[in-house]
Parts: sequence; C-alpha cells; structure tokens
Amino acid sequence: MPVSDSAVLPLQKAVIATLTGDSTLMALIQGVFDWVKEDQPYPYIAIGEAVETPDNTHDSHGSNTVITLHVWSKYRGYAQALTIAARVRALLEHRPLTIAGHRHVATYYVSLQTITDPEPPGDIRHVPISFRVLTQVSP
Repeated sequence: MPVSDSAVLPLQKAVIATLTGDSTLMALIQGVFDWVKEDQPYPYIAIGEAVETPDNTHDSHGSNTVITLHVWSKYRGYAQALTIAARVRALLEHRPLTIAGHRHVATYYVSLQTITDPEPPGDIRHVPISFRVLTQVSP
C-alpha cells in the first residue's frame, strides 16, 4: 500500500471531527487534541497511538487500524472519565465515519482500561479506549 494511501492521518482527522462535532461530549470536556499543551485544563481527550495493518482484497487496498484515544481527568475516582469514554464509544462504535480518501467499512470497540497516574499527587485518572477501524482506499 503506498504511503499516501495510509488511513491513519485521515482517520485521526475524522475522529477529531466526529468528537468535536458532538455538543454532548464537548459539554463534558475541555477539548480533543492531537498535541496537548502543558497547562491544558482537565478533562480532555488526546488522540493517541495507531497501529495500521493492510487489509487488502484482490482488487483494492484497505487498512485495519487500531486507534487509541486517551481520556484524562482530575475528578476524584473514575466516574467522570468513564462517562466521557462511554460517550466516545457511543459516537464511534458501529457509526459511519467520513474519512478523506477512504471508504469507511466498520468501527469496532476493542478495549478500555482505567489507570491512576502514580506520579505525585496521584490525582490524575487516565482511561485509554481503543477502536478497530476498517477502511478501503477510495477509487
């Protein structure tokens, strides 16, 4: 698959557009970011890692991409971060995405984990949530 046909950057842009376009989610967070400034207020979502593998057919190029989003919160306990993650899941799982240069085939929820940042003062909650997105390069 040519580098220009990679789904990762267009997928990242589609996810950001979907999340920031939802007023319910945006009322819960301070933003969705690809890069987070040092003094960013909590809670927020950071676009994280992506692993893309080919998912070709005989006559077309496709991708199987696992993208991870990171929910960050300073709320005591996980309730806030898990509420945000649930909204993200509702927006992405089995929902169509408009991905430039690619045809969206499907989005599947993969996993979610709750993590407490061990660095003092230990008050940051981190919830990575991953999705598998199948795409085909548009003709």
